This record gives sequence, C-alpha cells and structure tokens, in this order.
Amino acid sequence: MRERVDIDDRQPLANQVFEQLYQDIVSLKLLPGTKLSEAEVARKFGVSPQPVRDAFHRLSSIDLLYVRPQRATKVRGFSLSRIEKARFIRLAVELEVSRRACEIWDKPRAVTLQRNLEEQKRCVETVNPEGMQSLDYEFHRLICELGGCPGAYEAIRQQKQKMERLCALEYDRRVKELGSILDDHRSIAEALKTKSVERVLTVARRHLDGLDETIKYIHNTHIEFFEDE
Repeated sequence: MRERVDIDDRQPLANQVFEQLYQDIVSLKLLPGTKLSEAEVARKFGVSPQPVRDAFHRLSSIDLLYVRPQRATKVRGFSLSRIEKARFIRLAVELEVSRRACEIWDKPRAVTLQRNLEEQKRCVETVNPEGMQSLDYEFHRLICELGGCPGAYEAIRQQKQKMERLCALEYDRRVKELGSILDDHRSIAEALKTKSVERVLTVARRHLDGLDETIKYIHNTHIEFFEDE
C-alpha cells in the first residue's frame, strides 16, 4: 500500500479505505499472508481507527482478510474449497442468465455485444491484459443487462474477482490466454445470436471449465499462498 492515500472528504471514509485495500489485495499489491495493523493503516489514510475497523470487517466478510482478536490482521490466502464455491456460484448464475438471454436476444443486442468484442480484439492484438480484463467484465455485464437480468451481474462480478486475484499470480500465463478468452466470448455471442440455448449453455460451461488447468497450475507453483484446508 502506498505511504499516504488521498482522501475525498465528500465520500464516506470507511468506503474509501475499503476500496483502496480491496484493490491492493485483489491486484496482489498486498500478498496473501501480509500483516495489516489497524493503527498503521489509519495513519496512512489519515483517518481515525473506526473507518479502518469497518473496512477490515467488510473485507473479512468477503474472505479477503483474516481478522484475529488480539493478533495481527492478515491478508487471507487462497483456498481450493472457496475457489470451487466461487466457480459453482458463478456457473449457476451465468447459465441461467444465458438461458434467459436467448429468449429475447435480437439484432440490436447482438450489435451492442459485437462492439465490445471488437474492442477485445484490439486488446489481444496489442497484448493489453489490463484492457482485456476490463472488457471481459463489461462483456458479462452486457449479457446480464441486455438479457434482462441486470441484478445478476453483481453476483458474477464478486465471484469473478475472486478468481482474478488468483490468476494475477501468473501474469505471463494470463497474457497467453487472452486469445482463448476472446474465442470463447465470440462463441458465446454467436450462440446468443442464433438463440441456441443448448449451444450457449455448452459454451458458457466450457468457458468457465477452462480455468481448471490454471487453478491446478497455480496451486502447484504457489502453494505458499494457499491455506490448509
């Protein structure tokens, strides 16, 4: 975390502390196992301990911090069981969103999604994983909103971010997979365009199953960041 964090007096302090710590954790600026002092974080933000305490509680509730009474708070490591739970929840939501989207998909919706795919293509060509990541989230948000399930996106986003934190451990592998992600997204868009429920469900499932090898690889190569089950 940076030595000093600028605070916007117009925004709730606890929210700002939470957002900054959240980004630092999911981007791996704060690695699993890193100890955090409530007093030290408060000093760096220039706030009282209470907003930090509130932010710690929120981060703990989403499994990013391990708050221990009378002991140092730590950034949580990864857990294969929690990863499997996140994948299950995301898959269940994505499959239902895709099924419903097929029922109402039309040409204007297809055109909107295609614009996102064109931007993804440029990110792949310029090897821009950060830009691709942002467009990936946008792609799934669009399917939720255009498919008539806008409220489902938040559930997908939360589970997806848990996986992004894990995948950030292997930047080079992430870069190599950009083309495959685009191919899967194109296949999903084509299945929606043809209103093929069976096809879109198959492709959506395959898209998420593609993470299996990455999870296994990261677990084997970064075991020190995983918690005992």
